[in-house]
Amino acid sequence: MIKEMIQAGGAALALVAALYGGAAAAHGRVAMEEDTCMRRLGDSSMVHLSAYQPQYEPGDQYCTEIPKEGNTFLVVDLVDPALRDIPIGVRVVRGTNEADDETVTYMRPSYHPDGVINGETSLDEGEYTVFITGDSVPPVRYEYPLRVQMINYAKTFRTAIGPLIAALLLSFLAYKIMHSKRVRQWRASRRS
Repeated sequence: MIKEMIQAGGAALALVAALYGGAAAAHGRVAMEEDTCMRRLGDSSMVHLSAYQPQYEPGDQYCTEIPKEGNTFLVVDLVDPALRDIPIGVRVVRGTNEADDETVTYMRPSYHPDGVINGETSLDEGEYTVFITGDSVPPVRYEYPLRVQMINYAKTFRTAIGPLIAALLLSFLAYKIMHSKRVRQWRASRRS
């Protein structure tokens, strides 16, 4: 009986670790090809977007989900060295349409030999799109949707499912242990 309980507990912990480990993987600890902040155009042309709000969390870096409204620093890394030799511009619009929606921030196209474009913008709650364009033949164009201070229910569910399963499994294990024959006999012997 004890052996079965230990095996059940070990299996429960292994399951929880497997499920929760996926939710704990952060933006900075993934391969470049799997990074959701990386955009690829063609075979090798790549850029990477990072957003920072040091007034709230100095060390945290975001991509498409910005937790709070306010001043936000945007950093675009031109991963492909060829992009450093063409003028690259950045436009942040409220909404999804570069031509029709309100432009919040515009950084005119210029050369970036160091491969980094820095900018600051103030974002209110809502949806935005970052357009990164390059003046070349063919033209270079990347898009990043941004959600500012909006609840992502899917992400919240994925984050909560691991601890919830762990609590359910531990509750089930505790129930089984408390209602086992040995524990009932032990509790009866303690009462007498």
